[in-house]
Amino acid sequence: MSSAPDHPPKEDVLDAFAVEQNPGRETLERYLRAYPQFAAELIDLSRELARHIPEDASPLSSSDRSMIDAAWTRHVEAASAADPVARLSTAGLRNVAKRLGVPRQVLTAFREGRVILSTVPRPFLVRFAEAVSSSVEVLTDALSSPPAAAARSYKADSKPGAEEPVSFERVLRDAGVDDRKRAQLLSEGD
Repeated sequence: MSSAPDHPPKEDVLDAFAVEQNPGRETLERYLRAYPQFAAELIDLSRELARHIPEDASPLSSSDRSMIDAAWTRHVEAASAADPVARLSTAGLRNVAKRLGVPRQVLTAFREGRVILSTVPRPFLVRFAEAVSSSVEVLTDALSSPPAAAARSYKADSKPGAEEPVSFERVLRDAGVDDRKRAQLLSEGD
């Protein structure tokens, strides 16, 4: 059974961590942020690796290096293909929002899984996929997946709950998109 491309299997994540050139604290923290669901396993592996690092480690053979490079390439490709919106930097989000003619808040709603995809016109999804250098299928698969837990800090008496998904029109309204532009975005392809 294969795992969804946006959720690499635990073994792939652990293998990638194990072949890191420097599996120290910074690398561990990076992996813990990227794969919080594997935190216990990553910490255990980190401890295990720290115990078995020989002081007189010999350099890797060219065969070892090529195997590591191939594994790392597969890992990077799987991670980058997983969610084309999540991998965007702040500047990238700004550029995509500008290309689509929507506020960044709209893209954030997509990223957080707050948009009912069936309410989004297909031509908008096509333009969105092109803007993030993806196919419509990969984009919709990524946007249909449950969002990762947001790492936000709140001062409240109770834990914040996930917002219920809403229609694309509602997201546009909430983002302050004017009536004319909203009508244009909603009627694409009619």
